[in-house]
Amino acid sequence: MRARTAWLAGAAGAAIAYYRNFRKAPVKPVPVDDPRAEELRRKLDESRDLEADRAELEAAETPVDQAEPADVGDRRSAVHERGRAAAEEMRRRPGE
Repeated sequence: MRARTAWLAGAAGAAIAYYRNFRKAPVKPVPVDDPRAEELRRKLDESRDLEADRAELEAAETPVDQAEPADVGDRRSAVHERGRAAAEEMRRRPGE
């Protein structure tokens, strides 16, 4: 009796699964003309033009491995000087 019940339950489960999965054929999406597509194409074309310009600009730059090292002391003193100037600017009272 148990085997018969198990077979019936399995067959019912298979029928339900078949019904759920295969009752409808999948609907293929219809391509729609999106008004934003032309704008995106235009932006892509512009970015390609900018990429060529960027390559031209980068050719004029000195690569990092070929650049001469800057003096750390000079850079440090310049940073401190800018910091002091900013602090003095903040300490001033309005109207001075």
